[in-house]
Order: sequence, then structure tokens, then C-alpha cells
Amino acid sequence: MTDSFQTLSDLLHTRHSCRGFRPDPVPRDVAERIIAAAGRVPSWCNAQPWQVIVTTPPQTAALSDALLHAVQTDAPAPDLDWPKRYTGVYQDRRRTCGFQLYEAIGIDRGDRDARHAQMLENYRFFGAPHVAIVTSDADLGPYGAMDTGGFVAAFTLAAQALGVASIPQAAIAAYAPTLRRVLDIPDDRLILCAISFGYADPDHPANTFRTERAPLDQVIDWRT
Repeated sequence: MTDSFQTLSDLLHTRHSCRGFRPDPVPRDVAERIIAAAGRVPSWCNAQPWQVIVTTPPQTAALSDALLHAVQTDAPAPDLDWPKRYTGVYQDRRRTCGFQLYEAIGIDRGDRDARHAQMLENYRFFGAPHVAIVTSDADLGPYGAMDTGGFVAAFTLAAQALGVASIPQAAIAAYAPTLRRVLDIPDDRLILCAISFGYADPDHPANTFRTERAPLDQVIDWRT
């Protein structure tokens, strides 16, 4: 039991959101192992509402082109409402993450053009050869989406265990109509996010920083 916990803890501590990938594709059997492992997470009534569309490099490039065009021409139209706002500690954490990224890649905080260019890297999937578009059954509503969040987390850990880097991306879901058109996603599937994955480029400066986690006293409210 101690060894199992340590293995899981090591995966949780070493996993990070990769923002610079090598072009090398991930073998299909490795991707399938990741998805099969992630599918072991619990879900309400064992509904397992998640499905993924996984692209190979040519399709990844075509989808990127379509999304970059949509960013220039279309208003965001996600299937799920965006957060109303970030306030307090949530805004602090969000800003800290952004500032860490800008510092790592040498962008001045006031350089709006460079910040915009970096934002567009979301739609290039940070150079990843693959992207998994994650959907949930629309009839299951927020609980299906919550269950699918567990699948996303497990995907990133299973990938880490197999030496595959990943980054979940809510930004991709902002252009749900484009994803539906390009990937033929039916209306009864909620588009929740994407997971870009591949092999990390260890020399990319965006991969040099790590975010911190809240201390337990900000997470646990013991009642005695």
C-alpha cells in the first residue's frame, strides 16, 4: 500500500501542463492504454459519459488551422458557460500561473502582442501531435461533466506513467461550433475540453516552470 501511494504521489508531483511538445507521434497502442486506464475512474451509476475524438498529426494540423481561423472570425461559443469571474485566491492563482509562464518564455507583462501570440499557441496545441476532444452526454448535464472531469485527470496521470506529456485545455471548447463542424460531433454531446498530448520538448522554456498547490488549511474544513 505504501509503495502504491508513493507511485501515485510521484505521478501527481511530476505531472505538469506541457506547453512545448516534440512532433513525434505517440503509438496508437500507448494512447489506447492511457484512455483505457482513465476509463477506470468512478462515475455516477457507472454511466461513463466520456468519449474522446483523438487526432493523428495530419488531422491535428487541420483542426488547428480551423480553430485559428475561428479565433479571428467568430465569437466564443462554448457548450458550457465560462466562469462568471475569478476573484480572491482564485484570481491570485490564475495570475500567478500566467506570470510564471510569461517569465519562463521571456514575455514582458505589458507586452500585449506577445501575450496574444502566446495565447494563440493554445490553438496550435502547443505543437502536440495529438489532441483528444473530450465530450460528455448532454442529457447527463453537469453531473456527466463532473464525472468526465475525473476522466480528464486520470488521463493526464496515465499519460505521465507512460512517459507521455499532456495539457488539458478549456480554451479549445470556446469554439464548439468549429469543432462540431470539423469533427462531425453531434449536438447530443457536450464539448468540455481538449487534451493535447505527445512527448515533451525538455528544451522548451515554457516547460521550465511549475505551479504550486494550495496548503491543506485552504482545502480542508475539519468538523469535530
